[in-house]
Amino acid sequence: MSHAAVGAPGTPRRYLHSLWLLSARDLKVRYSTSFLGYLWSVLDPLVMSLIYWFVFTQVFHRDVGEEPYIVFLISALLPWVWFNSSVGDFTRAFKKDARLVRSTAIPRTIWVNRIVLSKGIEYLFSLPVLVLFIVISLVMETDPNQVVQIGWGVLWMPVAMLLQTILLVGLGLLIAPLCVMYVDLERTTALILRAMFYATPIIYNVTDLPGIAQTLGAFNPLAGIFMLYRMAFFPDQWNLFTLVISVVMSLAILALGVWAFRTLERPVLKEL
Repeated sequence: MSHAAVGAPGTPRRYLHSLWLLSARDLKVRYSTSFLGYLWSVLDPLVMSLIYWFVFTQVFHRDVGEEPYIVFLISALLPWVWFNSSVGDFTRAFKKDARLVRSTAIPRTIWVNRIVLSKGIEYLFSLPVLVLFIVISLVMETDPNQVVQIGWGVLWMPVAMLLQTILLVGLGLLIAPLCVMYVDLERTTALILRAMFYATPIIYNVTDLPGIAQTLGAFNPLAGIFMLYRMAFFPDQWNLFTLVISVVMSLAILALGVWAFRTLERPVLKEL
């Protein structure tokens, strides 16, 4: 392709073109080698949501969250899948394509950003799961208190996606080079993600936490982000303090990630 189409080397246009090609490659590899293909983007969060819904509504007595609980659950579980799968792939971002990382002249931040983009697209692909249960709630629910009310809060969803992208890029720029320098961090990250699932307001809301735990929970950068995802259906979830903390921490993690990446880029190339 000509420079006019993709941009000259070193330009933002060329970077974005390369970013899209790599992200599209990841999606094609994921779906073309799988029998169910795209359906995995729907089935995986659907099965997870149904399991947690069954456990917390049919097996145990639940006094957290909002009604309908399945919508409350899925609205945070879907972006969690985006977060969890991205961070997991960050640990192998450079090792997986070590030869290309060493040999190409493209800015090496692209190996982090293509993960964020491809997993973000998968998140968009999984949104039909949320739409499905919203429709079920509207059609089948007879109790007005159990019916989903979609309001102006839906406008917060793009803001939530932007904040999550900023947070993930910062984490990726930090985790990817560190995992090359310190191999044990890959397994450590997996353990942290398991614990973080329960420390993140997915099956509950921050305001459901008791005492000091509520304040501590607000310092999880995902707390304010997930609150914004839920604002479309549960406007009473609004908490300005939690949102401000999430914005500040996301920007701080991005700044830390940029600094760490610039510092570690050369040592990482030598290690690869």
